[in-house]
Amino acid sequence: MLPLVLLCAVLGLVLGSFLNVVVWRVPRGESVVRPPSACPACGHRIRARDNVPVLGWLLLRGQCRDCGSPISARYPLVEALCAALFAVMVLRFGADWELPAYLYLAAVGLALALIDLDTKRLPDALTLPSYAVTVVLLGLAAALGDHPGALLRALVGALAVGLFYFVVWFAYPAGMGFGDVKLAPLLGAYLGWISYGAAVVGVFAGFLYGAVVGIGLVLAQKGGRKTKVPFGPFMLAGALTAILWGEALADWYVDATLG
Repeated sequence: MLPLVLLCAVLGLVLGSFLNVVVWRVPRGESVVRPPSACPACGHRIRARDNVPVLGWLLLRGQCRDCGSPISARYPLVEALCAALFAVMVLRFGADWELPAYLYLAAVGLALALIDLDTKRLPDALTLPSYAVTVVLLGLAAALGDHPGALLRALVGALAVGLFYFVVWFAYPAGMGFGDVKLAPLLGAYLGWISYGAAVVGVFAGFLYGAVVGIGLVLAQKGGRKTKVPFGPFMLAGALTAILWGEALADWYVDATLG
């Protein structure tokens, strides 16, 4: 297990570096392939040795090699967070056919959360293609792995969570963006694959996190009832909670309430 954890953590570091490009360029409608990464201050192309995840930033001491402009600490943090998420997914699912699907969710979810925090929107350029990727990866996991009923649960989860978010949006469109509605079926599929209980926990946790942060902003006098807070990161945090502990939390709630 440890070699696989380390391998996926390194993969997460490398992919995290690419996600920094995605987070910057996708909201601007720019290609994530060309041109090569460059310093936004002086325009000099970033050298390959300086583009090593985390280590490159540390060796440069957070400054551009050419002009000395500061490089945000967010870059190595995103790379490290992606590596941590990949390692966690390996610990959760092991060397199973479903692992690639959840590694993909970790990567695209991290990118979507950061973009939503920056721009308060979830770009279709990431969300919509993820439907096809998810169908392929979960379909392969169902065909090659021992997961009876999981694909059907994923479909039911996608429909149920998507419908729930659509109803919430339809009832109060000012409180939720339609990008959240488009993301919901995707998360519902991944959570439903695990269990129906995990899907319920994921939705509840997302709203709980959103409510706690919203109340905190009001109490800190940094927001009001009409302050717009991006909800995508809370949805994704709730989904992560459910992926890791959803089944246990659902079982605990059933035992506590129904005995």
